[in-house]
Amino acid sequence: MEIGLLLIFWYGILHAFGPDHLTAIADFSIGKGRKKTLFITFAFALGHGLSLFVFAKILQSVELSDDILSYGDIVSSSVIVAIGIYLLYMAASDRINIAKHMHEGKEHIHIWFGKSHDHNDADFKKRTASALTVGALMGIGGVRGMLVTLSAIAHNEVNLWMVLSFTLGVMVIFMGFGFFLALVNDNLLTNRRNVRAAFATAGAVSLLVGGQMLF
Repeated sequence: MEIGLLLIFWYGILHAFGPDHLTAIADFSIGKGRKKTLFITFAFALGHGLSLFVFAKILQSVELSDDILSYGDIVSSSVIVAIGIYLLYMAASDRINIAKHMHEGKEHIHIWFGKSHDHNDADFKKRTASALTVGALMGIGGVRGMLVTLSAIAHNEVNLWMVLSFTLGVMVIFMGFGFFLALVNDNLLTNRRNVRAAFATAGAVSLLVGGQMLF
C-alpha cells in the first residue's frame, strides 16, 4: 500500500502540471502579496483534492458512461474561459488600479479593481473562497484520470489516505508555482502599465488554454 500511495503522490505531481491548473492559479494570484498568494494557492489545491475525493467516491457507486464524465472537462474548461474573459475585460476597461504607500513602517504596493480601495480583508477572503471553489470545479475534470490511476493500484477503492497523497503531490507543485508568482508580483508588478499587461496576458492565456480544452 505504501508503494501505491507513493504512486498516487507522483500522479498528483504530474496532474498539477496541467496548463489549466497553473493558469487558474496565476489568474487568482496576480497582484497579491507573498502570503496571500500562497494561501490562495493552498485553497485551490485543497478544493481540487476534496472535489476529486467526493466525485471518485460517488463514481464507485454510480455507473456513468465516459460521455457523461466528459462533461467534467467541459465544466473545468468553461471556468478557465470565463476567468480569461473577466480579466481581459478588467484590463481593457481600465478598472485595475495600483498605489504605493507606507503601512506599518513598510512600503506596500496595492492592486485592486474599481475606484476605491481599503485595508479590510473582504477582497482577499472572496478571492480565497473563489480559488477554493474553482479548484473544486476543476477537480471534476480530473476524476476520470484519477480513477484510471486508482484502478491500477486499488481497484477504484478510494480512501482518505489516497486523497491526501494525491493532494500533497498537487500541493508541492501548486505552492512552488505560487511562490514563483509571488516573486513576479513583488519584482515586476510595480507600475500600472506592467499590472495591466500582466492581467491582459493572464486573460489571453486563459482563453487560449480553456478554448483548446473545449474544442
